[in-house]
Amino acid sequence: MKKYILILIMALLALISPVNAQKALDTLYANDKKNVALFFPSAIRQGITGASHFVFTYNREKRQYFGLLKAQPGEESNLLVVTDDGKVYSYMLKYTEELSILNYFISTYESIGTEIPAKVIPKPSKEKKDSLEKRQEYFQRFSEHLMKSGTKQSKTKRKRGIRLQLQRIAYNASETYLVMELTNTSGITFEIDFLKVYRVSGNKKRKSSFQKLEIKPIYTCHMPSKIFNRQSVRLVYVMPKFVLGSKEKLQLELQELNGSRKVLLKKRL
Repeated sequence: MKKYILILIMALLALISPVNAQKALDTLYANDKKNVALFFPSAIRQGITGASHFVFTYNREKRQYFGLLKAQPGEESNLLVVTDDGKVYSYMLKYTEELSILNYFISTYESIGTEIPAKVIPKPSKEKKDSLEKRQEYFQRFSEHLMKSGTKQSKTKRKRGIRLQLQRIAYNASETYLVMELTNTSGITFEIDFLKVYRVSGNKKRKSSFQKLEIKPIYTCHMPSKIFNRQSVRLVYVMPKFVLGSKEKLQLELQELNGSRKVLLKKRL
């Protein structure tokens, strides 16, 4: 049994990067009179001691964040713990008659490595890169074409000197284009925190029926970071193609950075 445990410990340690494996291990002390509790930052998935006179118990059926350590007199050994987030913790174990610490609160910084090495993200191939660049060039050309083609289905919302206008919605291939204009007449510069697009349905006063789902753009054209006083800026959001239901609305939210100004615009398609 001891031979099996040692082999398993060696196999788990082999998954840890060599640099982290060289890290000096802290020592935990235990005896047969009191329980020593170890609290981990993530739930314990597996815990193994290197010798049978050290026992580490934890809930195997319903994973919890703590385990209990006890010991019988004998030579020092070690403890290996793997948590749900894949982090590995290793400690030396020693028996002692007197215990000065009964509870250990372990931080993620004490981890000696991870069970599974970090995945290496391959670089995109030249063909994919060229294809992506061509697609973005097309988005830009079509966006600029729409901004020169006038406005349709215009909807405007003003608040505290900031105007948000949805000037046009256009469909092309598998994308939806939103042409917008932002105008500042408030007297001070408006710095943009975000301009988000949502599809909403139901009544906000009835939380059970209200739904709000963000639609993230795949490309933005001429999106500013700030709008100066007496300035107007036109921009385009390129979105994945979507169709709203009969009870849904399109909602635009413009939020000021480090400020309280916020403009909401809702429109049925």
